[in-house]
Amino acid sequence: MRKSLVLIPLILLALIANAQEPLLTPQQMPNPIHFLPPPPDTTSAAFAYDQAQYRWGKLQRQDSLRAAIAFSDANWRIEYICHIFSKPFGMELSKEKTPAIFRLLYVALITNDGVGRLPKKHYQRTRPYVYYGEPSLVPNDEEELRHNGSYPSGHTIEGWSAALILSELNPDSANAILARGYMYGQSRIIAGYHWQSDVDAGMIAASAGIARLHADKRFQRLLKKACREYRKKLCKSSKRR
Repeated sequence: MRKSLVLIPLILLALIANAQEPLLTPQQMPNPIHFLPPPPDTTSAAFAYDQAQYRWGKLQRQDSLRAAIAFSDANWRIEYICHIFSKPFGMELSKEKTPAIFRLLYVALITNDGVGRLPKKHYQRTRPYVYYGEPSLVPNDEEELRHNGSYPSGHTIEGWSAALILSELNPDSANAILARGYMYGQSRIIAGYHWQSDVDAGMIAASAGIARLHADKRFQRLLKKACREYRKKLCKSSKRR
């Protein structure tokens, strides 16, 4: 009996540890180096557009509301992701209120983060605020990210991944969910941390990663649980009306 009592906490700790691990390694995920072009050359028309979008981003900072959103969107934590998507999703998303959806998002996002790691390290693209030697909208992050590759945008991979998953769970609200996912990526341009081509590549990379996750049986099980939870919450909400 005593041995059983000792084993239970150990088993629980093991389950918690495994829940926090990515489903797949970066090497098992799609590698954008092989299916996306490299960052635009600085003499190209594509880079001229990147520069134009950088100027657009700086103009957006004059709008206090949009600047505040872009500043807040520098937050990449799962709790913040749940917070910003709760309104377009039509339901409070949190570890307490929607544990199955929270778990699905958490595991999917830490796994899909691997899609951006190899190209970031490979290209080591200079971020806009470093390239121009100008202050960003989020000064506290400047030193930490100064030598971190810009292409593709990791924030965009996270935001667009969340938008794809949530719009699959709730297709009726897909337009609003995807709009917020797009805004999250554009916030990185406004903040001065990414070029437009970084963000565009991040959206494509995220889509490739989510497609790969759908082929994983563990992800499929998490998705089914999240779907059941959403339908149950939706039924309860309808009954209260």
